[in-house]
Amino acid sequence: MENWTEIKITVDAARVDEAGAIASMTVPYGIYIEDYSNLEAEALAIAKIDLIDEDLLAKDRTKGIVHIYISPEENPQEAISFIKDRLNAENIAHEIDLADCAREDWENNWKQYFKPINVGNKILIRPVWIDDYDAGDRAVLNLEPGVAFGTGTHETTRLCLQALENYITPDTVMLDVGCGSGILSVAGMLLGAKSVIGVDIDKLAVKVAVENGKLNGFSEPEYKMIVGNLTDKISGKYSVVTANIVADAIIMLTPDVKQFLSDDAVYIVSGIIDMREDEVISALSGNGFEIIRRHEENGWICFECRMAK
Repeated sequence: MENWTEIKITVDAARVDEAGAIASMTVPYGIYIEDYSNLEAEALAIAKIDLIDEDLLAKDRTKGIVHIYISPEENPQEAISFIKDRLNAENIAHEIDLADCAREDWENNWKQYFKPINVGNKILIRPVWIDDYDAGDRAVLNLEPGVAFGTGTHETTRLCLQALENYITPDTVMLDVGCGSGILSVAGMLLGAKSVIGVDIDKLAVKVAVENGKLNGFSEPEYKMIVGNLTDKISGKYSVVTANIVADAIIMLTPDVKQFLSDDAVYIVSGIIDMREDEVISALSGNGFEIIRRHEENGWICFECRMAK
């Protein structure tokens, strides 16, 4: 069996999230980020200890590495060309290296960087392969992300999850646009929503989302994941709509989202790099939305919106 190609993109740690967002545009199935710049603080927050493996302590804190994987059927040079152009356009200094790797290697490599994490005030995200954790009074979101989808460790997902806490009630009917691993959908159910529908154009994403629902005790009809485009497959009205995707997709989908909103519904959008903020604001306001809250973390933006009265 042919090996896959691993592309490693090394950048300054301060810009690794931007580089990761650019790299993620090139593949739908495999990216992880090494970033040790806040190692001690993150270890203390997650594990409640300050003892860290010496190999990790020896890592270069000034650099971050983005790993992506190209299948044997695809040309890695196309991905490299795209990444270089976008990084140069954003003035992100970088080094790019290539290596061969077996699929089973990269499918497991990223797991070492995914640990239990507290999000907001109500949820702990637990990767299913870890049994040593203390949830306290938090709801536990059991997650098997697959090889490419949301784990909750990224700012964009955390901001969305924190915003959800403010709106989920026993009467909530939620729509998760671009559901990915289903993390927001499962969180909606754990927070007490009446029902959640997720939709994604990626069949693998939806398969993962269905399995993550089952891991947490949710299935149809209350928890339903659908393969397809928003307007082709979805009907009805929703009191909470989430879209944790990318700026371009939010801009494209926002005109269609309006028809799925019930009275006084909230529209939560995330995955927006700060340099694209003005474009997203323009798209939202141009379609009748007003921003009721803005959240930012490390250059990533999340908006809570409603239709203007």
